[in-house]
Amino acid sequence: MDHSAHHTGSAHDHTAHAGHENHGAGHDRGDGVHGHAHHQGASWGMAAKATLHCLTGCAIGEILGMVIGTALAWGNVETMILAVTLAFLFGYSFTLFAVRRAGLDFKSAVKVALAADTVSIAVMELVDNGIIALTPGAMDAHLADGLFWGALLGGFAVAFLITTPINKWMIGRGKGHAVAHAYH
Repeated sequence: MDHSAHHTGSAHDHTAHAGHENHGAGHDRGDGVHGHAHHQGASWGMAAKATLHCLTGCAIGEILGMVIGTALAWGNVETMILAVTLAFLFGYSFTLFAVRRAGLDFKSAVKVALAADTVSIAVMELVDNGIIALTPGAMDAHLADGLFWGALLGGFAVAFLITTPINKWMIGRGKGHAVAHAYH
């Protein structure tokens, strides 16, 4: 059976992309152009930068949620739900604003932000909130207590250490934060 008829009119010279590593991550950039990337061996520096990027948004959202929940005298569950929700919101917003600034339309920018940050933020929030929940007295500590801040900051540090290798693995496969690299 001759399959040559299935490949006419769409020949693609992959050698024309030599030297274009880490651009496009194999996804449609929103302008109809599909990038081709070679992500083998994503560096630890790149993974740490992506993790720090997510951690910054998560920390802002989570701290804001804890402050609001505590100020409104909410219970632990309600406060944690607010903190996690704001962590995702702020975490996504950093990528969303960056790719919008690069010229991507809003709908495409949301897709990139979701693809780039969901796993990273989810792992960070699971680890961080797990540490807070498991630290005796941390859930009942007040904002002025060292225990509150120690558990929170310690949770962020452990979350960073656990999430960085996950981001390295994902970026190395063209997933996670790699999808946003074409817009930086």
